[in-house]
Amino acid sequence: MDFALILLIALLVTGFIWLLDIVYFKKHRGAEEKEPLLIEYAKSFFPVILIVFALRSFIVEPFRIPSGSMIPTLKVGDFILVNKYTWGIRLPVANIKILDINQPQRGDVMVFRYPVDPSLDYIKRVVGLPGDKVEYTQDKRLLINGKEVPWQYERDFDYTKAGLNTVSTKLYREQLGAHRHSILIQPDDPAVHIEQVRPFQYRSNCDYNGGGFVCIVPPGHYFMMGDNRDDSTDSRYWGFVPNDHIVGKAFFVWMNFSDFRRIGKTIE
Repeated sequence: MDFALILLIALLVTGFIWLLDIVYFKKHRGAEEKEPLLIEYAKSFFPVILIVFALRSFIVEPFRIPSGSMIPTLKVGDFILVNKYTWGIRLPVANIKILDINQPQRGDVMVFRYPVDPSLDYIKRVVGLPGDKVEYTQDKRLLINGKEVPWQYERDFDYTKAGLNTVSTKLYREQLGAHRHSILIQPDDPAVHIEQVRPFQYRSNCDYNGGGFVCIVPPGHYFMMGDNRDDSTDSRYWGFVPNDHIVGKAFFVWMNFSDFRRIGKTIE
């Protein structure tokens, strides 16, 4: 069950018990009679749950990075904070936007509900905005609306995957919109594994050919890619992220129990 829904149910139950005590039970309780334990707990927990629910729903929400698809920007085990209001205020649980503030921009790191299974939260980088033509070539060059996204080779980069397998990659600095960030490329891997592409809504907007692809992002949707380009299951494989699946913008690493040097890093 969604944690936000659990919090909402707990908030409603404790609030109802407290209200019921005010309007009924308290009036029928003797002056020296002790409050029932259930009512005492409800009155104690309601304010705490209310504060947590409000903060998590409208201000900031914590997440943990479970995979390496965003290496080197985010590492497995990073605990991050996600801004819930920068792109607008949404109703908790229903995720319906009630106040529009800003729109996601190319290069933003976004947490969203996985289109294939909305009960799961994913994190990737925004590559294509509504209406964009996104092209990824066989030699791993990213083009937006016909223009190559600038990148610069920096160095070789090795990292360890689950199972203690070492992966050798090339680290590039990419300029995507206002964001200058690092990406990893494995030169010998294909730009996209065509056999892994699944059916998805607006699949006809994409043309997979010659080892790469071209996609036109439909209105109200976004094209997402991981910074670890050759080890990321992203919009290349399962399609576009609709606006109502957006959770928020990742901006800060607050803890990593395996690497304390990660604490306090801002997310580029």
